[in-house]
Amino acid sequence: MARFFNGKKIELLAPSGTMETFREVVQANCDAIYIGGQKLNMRMIRKGYNFSNEQICEALNISREKGKKLYVTVNNLVSNDEINEAVEYLDFLNSISIDGIIVQDTGILQICQDHQFNQFEIHSSVMMNAHNLEFVKALQKCGVSRVVLPREMDLKTAKLIQNHLDIETEYFIHGDMCTVNGSNCYYSSFIWGNSSNCGRCFKPCRWPYRVKKDGYVYKTEFPLAAKDMYMYEHIPELIDACVTSFKIEGRMRETDFIVDLVNTYGDAIDRYLDNPLAFQRKQGAEELYNNRKRDFTTAYAFSEPGLDFINTRYEGTGKFYSTGKVFSTPTEEPKLTDRTIRKMKEEFSSYNIEASSSKKLSVKVNNFEQAKACIELGVERIYLPSEVLLPDTPLTSEQLKQLVIMKKDTELYLDLPQMMDELQFDIIDQYLDKHGIYFDGLLVSNLGAIAKYGTDYKVITDYNINIFNAKAMEFYEKLGASEFTASIEMKSDQLANFISTANMQVELIVHGPLRVMYLNHNLYKNTDYFSPEEKEDNFYVDNQILTLCTDKGENPVYIDQNRKNHLYTSKEFCMLPILEHLQFGEKLRYRIEGQTYTTEELKTIIKVYQEALAYPASCQELFASIASVRAGYTAGCLSYKSTKQTSVLQ
Repeated sequence: MARFFNGKKIELLAPSGTMETFREVVQANCDAIYIGGQKLNMRMIRKGYNFSNEQICEALNISREKGKKLYVTVNNLVSNDEINEAVEYLDFLNSISIDGIIVQDTGILQICQDHQFNQFEIHSSVMMNAHNLEFVKALQKCGVSRVVLPREMDLKTAKLIQNHLDIETEYFIHGDMCTVNGSNCYYSSFIWGNSSNCGRCFKPCRWPYRVKKDGYVYKTEFPLAAKDMYMYEHIPELIDACVTSFKIEGRMRETDFIVDLVNTYGDAIDRYLDNPLAFQRKQGAEELYNNRKRDFTTAYAFSEPGLDFINTRYEGTGKFYSTGKVFSTPTEEPKLTDRTIRKMKEEFSSYNIEASSSKKLSVKVNNFEQAKACIELGVERIYLPSEVLLPDTPLTSEQLKQLVIMKKDTELYLDLPQMMDELQFDIIDQYLDKHGIYFDGLLVSNLGAIAKYGTDYKVITDYNINIFNAKAMEFYEKLGASEFTASIEMKSDQLANFISTANMQVELIVHGPLRVMYLNHNLYKNTDYFSPEEKEDNFYVDNQILTLCTDKGENPVYIDQNRKNHLYTSKEFCMLPILEHLQFGEKLRYRIEGQTYTTEELKTIIKVYQEALAYPASCQELFASIASVRAGYTAGCLSYKSTKQTSVLQ
């Protein structure tokens, strides 16, 4: 089955979570179906919603009888101890010539190259967040034939990518959305050890929050709860944007709901292909609206949606569709307890290699005064921001030159934007053309920037690259990365294994509030739209910083000069009590996330860590002497031990 519009291939891609649903969906008006197996996919959290190898073979045979494609999601992050399992599973999918696999982890791309698995297409998952031309170009060179575009991408950019590159694109047209940029939400992982990047999200974005700013409370109830994507009335615009595959979300939704949804969209596409002049956009729309789970949005397809992006309908703001159970309730960030410290010590002590004579410390800063203080204290490396958290302002050219004159042996790195569209690449290109000589390297947060700058600068990957295994490290090393920041989502045993097996230098974040959400969605707009209800000061940060509050804590949300929002933990991540047990030789260096501290607070923390690195036996004493300036200390994901990626919910 194939659809075409002026020679352009059009595919309607349907979800299926069970064999029962598949038997119905394959009869529906779609061109392809995507499913998950019982290994390495992002729906392992739900028991019974994945296909056995035998069922995958059966589904493939049925699909071929119907003339339809079948894609399998291999879209989880893979730890080192799952590499062999991944090779075995990919070998199976290759042997049956599945039509395609959907991949998040670049380690899977590296495995496919190593073993020459070429009997299936490779599609990059939406969780790979391929959000710029350089990113997509790099994936194409690595054998990716289709890119599932980020939910935050507008159709103009989608068309730009298609016009520049001969690659298929896929776009979510209906279903669940998130306010946080894809693969850039770590809050569920931080609180419960259940990662949204591994399909185990417990949806703290759908909690009720109070918004506080400037000493006032703004009652917005669900400020992070996004509406469902709805592109039914915009099929002409999707085709004009050269989108190949129209993807419906919903592998865990009920059969009848999915079948009706697929047939309604399929009928609309057929009506438009048959007679675009007579196409009626709203025909069938009322049925979709009446059967909706949440309210509808076109999200970022045409422009930034603003507060209209946020759902006010009860269904979906706090419950699972299929069971009616609550996602989760507001939960305090885990405390750094004596028990947690003991567990981490045991885990890391078992991997000790050798003591290092060189204890290298890096600090990520937000302003000139912080950077100057770091140089004065002899910090080995400083990361200077290109995304500056307000009310600070970007460094002037004169301030940068002053730091260069002062720095002595201190390395200066430019921390590139976490998400980079074509405008930001132009800005960074011009900036590096004028100021690149002042930097020793770049801290990079997306594949496109690594591919573009990796040949001209020393490049270090930041934690949100989400490198979980040695194969992914090998993949990025080939693109020019020379150092790697460990993911903040690794559990204690995963992190110890990752560092010990790494053949490149690894930087480990050891202290600071951590950014656990990165958003295009501007929460500060709430204070413009809603009237203040009552007075209340922030607990730990200045009142001019917006905070999201529950009865379990208060999270600061900073805004940068590009209006991106950065939600940080209320507690400070701290590895000081176990620093003496991190003996991994010369391959390990340490980083303080210092952007949200005052200069004096940062100085105190730097001095403590410098003393701890010089005299490891003093770590416990130093930890007892340093008081948290926020809501306390936490070990985040290190509070948990990894478990097999199996179903946990009935």
